[in-house]
Amino acid sequence: MPPSTTSARLLSGMLIGAGVAHFVAPRQFDAIVPRSLPGSPRTWTHLSGVAELAIGAAIAAPRTRRAGALAAAGLFAAVFPANVKMAYDWRHRPAPLRAAALARLPLQAPLVLWALRVRRAGRPDS
Repeated sequence: MPPSTTSARLLSGMLIGAGVAHFVAPRQFDAIVPRSLPGSPRTWTHLSGVAELAIGAAIAAPRTRRAGALAAAGLFAAVFPANVKMAYDWRHRPAPLRAAALARLPLQAPLVLWALRVRRAGRPDS
């Protein structure tokens, strides 16, 4: 299997796993939904879970991989405010939890770059 296919499958699996987690354990995601968003945090948790599932599925299929990977890059950028909120909210938690919340912030950039690499390596959409 070419490295680009492996990378796409890993990205797809990560997104699908995260999407499932939004439904299996939604409370942890509800807690990081920015308060400025209208409506219920649970609605945003479910919407973002559906988005992750759909984008993961799009990346899994070679025909839609490029579009899915571009959507993944956008999604990773869009959820950054939730990670900032989590880091702020967790500022008084024990050191390991604070460190985990802060570590999420710089990890968004490599995720965006990974998605863009998968897009470049993917077969053009038909």
